[in-house]
Amino acid sequence: MARRIEKFREDGSVELRAREKDLAEQIFRLRFQLTTGQAEALKRLREAKKDLARVKTLLRAQELTGKAAPAKAGKA
Repeated sequence: MARRIEKFREDGSVELRAREKDLAEQIFRLRFQLTTGQAEALKRLREAKKDLARVKTLLRAQELTGKAAPAKAGKA
């Protein structure tokens, strides 16, 4: 588990935001696979959710330490 978070720590904020978007899309697709009854989707869905949480945690930590650029204002 520790290796997976270390892999994400090497990325910058731009890469982490791109990975966050990709993981959110992957989770969306996996939810549909799960409803169609594909057995593998549940395991991959859990892994994707955990990875998304890791990425969001790192982004928040960077935001608090001031290393990342501020988030776009005006998101509604």
